[in-house]
Amino acid sequence: MSGHSKWSTIKRKKGAKDAARSKVWSRLAREIIVAAKMGGGDQESNARLRSAVLAARATNMPNANIERAIKRGTGEIEGATYEELTFEGYGPGGVAVLVETQTDNRNRTTSEVRHAFAKFNGNLGTNGCVSYLFETKGSISLDAARIDLESAMEAAIEAGAEDVEADNGVIIVTTAFTDFASVLQALQDAGMPVLESEIVQEPATQVAVEGKDAETLMKLITAMDDLDDVSRVSANFEIDDETMTSIMEKI
Repeated sequence: MSGHSKWSTIKRKKGAKDAARSKVWSRLAREIIVAAKMGGGDQESNARLRSAVLAARATNMPNANIERAIKRGTGEIEGATYEELTFEGYGPGGVAVLVETQTDNRNRTTSEVRHAFAKFNGNLGTNGCVSYLFETKGSISLDAARIDLESAMEAAIEAGAEDVEADNGVIIVTTAFTDFASVLQALQDAGMPVLESEIVQEPATQVAVEGKDAETLMKLITAMDDLDDVSRVSANFEIDDETMTSIMEKI
């Protein structure tokens, strides 16, 4: 499994469900606000907004929350104004780390991200230093307890997905960035048990880390992910399953 896939699986297991849902909804609402601000409130003409709304509905976000976020983005109702900032750097073991944020306070976010890198033996780099190592993809997680891999694979490939794999009770469907919304919509229309859907940064290559570097790296990624302004953390690490399980039991 790639670093992204492992980290997504861990996040599902790690947090308390209610707290996790609250944070997921908060992040999705920000994405909807930003998408509506940049491309308008019409989902048919704004592909990014359409994808964000579909992802929100996959988590059972109430329609009222979705509509309110769209109106905040278009300026129909007042609210915080968010901008997108991306930070790039390196973690322990030379792992590339890409941190995407949506913030209403640039200085606060920059300070928090810089502190997290420094605290866990990382280095904040310049724009472009690691982003070239990642490709934007769509990721849709299905409940393997409610559908078998063969059926999921048939439905996903027919819908236009690039890849389908199973891991620890979850079936992960990977799509091209441009096909994410249409594949997600097709799977939902087919009654597939969608657990989570998101845009991800998939690394082209992985860096193997172990021992103390692996533990510190996961502390860094966890700390970044816990920051309120962070929408997504991507890293090109490879850690074996036994080591990963042991690390996450400590954190």
